[in-house]
Amino acid sequence: MLYSEKVMDHFQNPRNVGKIEDADGVGEVGNAKCGDIMKIYIKVENDIIVDVKFNTFGCGSAIASSSMATEMIKGKPVAEALDITNKAVVEALDGLPPQKVHCSVLAEEAIKAAIEDYYSRNGK
Repeated sequence: MLYSEKVMDHFQNPRNVGKIEDADGVGEVGNAKCGDIMKIYIKVENDIIVDVKFNTFGCGSAIASSSMATEMIKGKPVAEALDITNKAVVEALDGLPPQKVHCSVLAEEAIKAAIEDYYSRNGK
């Protein structure tokens, strides 16, 4: 399997790893088949995602996808972050092997779950 330099970089030096204790939204998704579990925490001020952290238990592609996805939504309006697709994550990583594309889907789902949690906590 050949990984792009960006995938390797985000796997070896993942951005935004950790947990936000007082997060405004938390999304956790998992794929039992491959054993990847992603948890994304968002901090929102004035409808902008001012901070985002993640914890991912999984393969290198899952970690790289989480890292890239958090980079892509940081500083963005919540509604814009909702529009991020797994395809955009794959493109930002300069591609993923076909059998690893599901990792980017998990990243998209985790972001959406965190935003849905934020919306439900704020009655939106």
